[in-house]
Amino acid sequence: MAVLTQVKKDMEFYKSLSSLLKVLKGVAVSQFHILERKIKTFDRFSLTVEGFLRGIDTSSVAHPFITPRAEAQAIVAVTSDSGLLGGLNLQVMKLAFEELKSKKDILMVVGERGKIYARDEKLPFKGFPGITDETRFDLALTLRDYALRKVVDNELGVIKVIYPRALSLIIQRIERFSPLPYGDFEKDKRYPLINLDEFIQESSLGDCVEYLVYFWLGQKLYDLLGQARLAELAARFIHLEESSQRLEDLDKQLKMKYFRLKHEITDRSMRELFASRLNRSAR
Repeated sequence: MAVLTQVKKDMEFYKSLSSLLKVLKGVAVSQFHILERKIKTFDRFSLTVEGFLRGIDTSSVAHPFITPRAEAQAIVAVTSDSGLLGGLNLQVMKLAFEELKSKKDILMVVGERGKIYARDEKLPFKGFPGITDETRFDLALTLRDYALRKVVDNELGVIKVIYPRALSLIIQRIERFSPLPYGDFEKDKRYPLINLDEFIQESSLGDCVEYLVYFWLGQKLYDLLGQARLAELAARFIHLEESSQRLEDLDKQLKMKYFRLKHEITDRSMRELFASRLNRSAR
């Protein structure tokens, strides 16, 4: 009887937990769609800057943003502060670890979960807070300023960003973005080379490139962090959905166990009652 009572308590507990998960799933879906509508990418700005930079012969510009003076890399791993994301953070960090080639490379970790993985691997890193909707812009500028300062000081030559991207509510993938060295792309025929002799240049071409890449990278990181935040909400929904499915399976197993035990108790009681009556009749 004690076993039957415990099974019934377990059923009630998992039923309550299942109701809680449904609420959390609803919250995650709502947050995802709200953020999806709020996120605005500044594609026009990005295309304008890229169009100008693709229109000049960047190979002739002696600037560390174009021609690295150091081989060391900055690997930026974008993770979250919270759990319930399945293996999303782990996937980001695994790819980031694979990108580290030298002891001079710098691992930059966004989010508390990524910092935990880096500590477990006993790797040095520069930590940054996780992404929030309120601080995303400031975080993007902080990341940009820290990395570019290292490039200008010739401590770094390459910047790579590893981050999650939500293709939809149920599909996420880990992507790699390599903003520096800038200009590592094929010339687009839509952007013919600009004849700079037709312009009056108050600043050197190197200063112009530095100024434009500086603002361009800030915008790119801001958009990228928004996509990572969106992927975080999507991954949380998927993890909650999988947990709900496991609870449903467990609930079915408990119900089968409950009815089997109840049937056994009823059957045993009937046998004992029948045996008792036989004994009385025999007397």
